[in-house]
Amino acid sequence: MYDTRNDLPVNVRTRTVEILNARLADSIDLLLQVKHAHWNVKGPHFISLHELFDKISENVEEHVDTIAERVTALGGTAYGTLATVVRGTSLPPYPADTTDGLAHVAALAAALAHFGKQVRQAIGETDDLSDADTADLFTQVSRDVDKHLWFLEAHLHANER
Repeated sequence: MYDTRNDLPVNVRTRTVEILNARLADSIDLLLQVKHAHWNVKGPHFISLHELFDKISENVEEHVDTIAERVTALGGTAYGTLATVVRGTSLPPYPADTTDGLAHVAALAAALAHFGKQVRQAIGETDDLSDADTADLFTQVSRDVDKHLWFLEAHLHANER
């Protein structure tokens, strides 16, 4: 940990940085999964899904940056290299050969749901550490993930009735 005048105790900052780096790995993996879908989607709803996936990726990219910056603001090192993401992500691998639009929607919905669960856990963990700022950061991420999950699941629910 680097020296900082941040008044959170070093043990709190250290544990919070660990939590943030775990979610950083997940968020970078999620970003790459969404970009993969954006680049490879095919089918009759191509343009609407292509644009939806692009909007989701832009938002996830903002959260990647915010999470990484919080790590460094607390005196930690943000681990965002491909090697650390591969070792650290908790997301299941994306089905690389997917092309069908609804198959991409389903795969991304599963990834977002998994990520959302991890983020909600991080809210509780950082709140328990009395780091309200990081808990608030994760709360915003959670709200956005839930919104994107809703957008994706709306496509899947269209054929249920």
